[in-house]
Amino acid sequence: MAKTATVRARIEPELKEDVEKLFEKLGLSATEAITVFYRQVKLRNGLPFNVVIPNKTTEKVFKDTDANRNLIRCEDADDMFDKLGI
Repeated sequence: MAKTATVRARIEPELKEDVEKLFEKLGLSATEAITVFYRQVKLRNGLPFNVVIPNKTTEKVFKDTDANRNLIRCEDADDMFDKLGI
């Protein structure tokens, strides 16, 4: 099918740059990534991921990690499992 429709959106320049670098690592152009997104929305008849409002616990964890607080650092997966008691 010929590509004749246009999608236009305004987005924060830094976000666009960061995401397009990720697309490049994946071998995708922005157009291809948007097409994948649209196809997934059509296939699933909705967004291809959950969109939720974080609960208070999750919000606290986000704030703490953003502030570099209450972090447990692990050397590797084995260290992480040891610290988790698994």
